[in-house]
Amino acid sequence: MRAILFLSFVLAARAADPALTAKGAAEERKSCVGCHSLRISSTQRLSRAGWERELDKMVRWGAKIADREALLAYLLDKYGETVPPAPLPLSSPGAR
Repeated sequence: MRAILFLSFVLAARAADPALTAKGAAEERKSCVGCHSLRISSTQRLSRAGWERELDKMVRWGAKIADREALLAYLLDKYGETVPPAPLPLSSPGAR
């Protein structure tokens, strides 16, 4: 139990590391945007296991992820299950 708690604190601290988050954001742009918009990621609120499954699925579909740990840390920091969703815009550009 202590090991799980310790690992949780380590992962939380690592996800909050600005350098790792910046690497993860760059990895998201490089690995994800070629196939879909960032809106898909930004509307999700997944656990670590959920993001792991998503990354596994994307790799099976052909995504090339150079720094998986940085990308995972970024996704958890920005779109983890405990992160409140960002408000949606009132309208889309070009909408009437």
